[in-house]
Amino acid sequence: MRHNHIARALLMAILTHGAFALAVGSMAFALATGLQFGQGGLTGTAAAFANLLLVLQFPLVHSFLLSRRGGRVLQRLSPVGHGRTLAISTYVLTGSLQLLLTFWAWSPSGVVWHHPEGALGAMQWTLFAGAWVLLNKALWDAGLSTQSGLAGWWALLRGRDVDYGPMPERGLFACCRQPIYLGFALVLWTSPTWSPDLLLLVAPWTAYCLLGPLLKEARWQRMHGDRFTAYRARVPYMMPRIRK
Repeated sequence: MRHNHIARALLMAILTHGAFALAVGSMAFALATGLQFGQGGLTGTAAAFANLLLVLQFPLVHSFLLSRRGGRVLQRLSPVGHGRTLAISTYVLTGSLQLLLTFWAWSPSGVVWHHPEGALGAMQWTLFAGAWVLLNKALWDAGLSTQSGLAGWWALLRGRDVDYGPMPERGLFACCRQPIYLGFALVLWTSPTWSPDLLLLVAPWTAYCLLGPLLKEARWQRMHGDRFTAYRARVPYMMPRIRK
């Protein structure tokens, strides 16, 4: 029985981190090219409608899985069983598959409004790279084991309960409560190549970055109670507070 747990944990590790790496790479490349590399073959109105569905499915499903009901559903989605232990890994795997679906099934318009060139282009690429650095720093400060899905399969491998770590309050989380969503929004808006495809993606996902964290904060309130109440009182929601 123990050997089965080890095999399933390692299989989940491969699935989760493999999908996560592919999703991040696909997202970076898609944004850098103005979403012109998607493999969807639709055109015209059909393409616009299908692309809009791809845009909406990510925030809607992602937010639902953060709710109490979504958490119960999440425990039943584990591809290798052990739903309760692997819930965090399954959440990351599901989100990664959603991103892969969005960018690979996208039907490009073929229209590019702006392509980075010269000194302005170099500045745009620098800002884009900086936004990715900020996003990765926020993920690190939040606890990379939970953000990458490692906490779930690692707990199964050791036969222990999942360690979600403490509520993040240090690093970028000392400046604002939602640096991950802030970094995600900056990655979208600093994309160097602009097109109607990118605008269709950026507008709804920016709204998600502003409103989606409310569900996460409700979850933190249930989990941490007075500690989160005090944290919320002293740290701003999205716009960072620069301290000495």
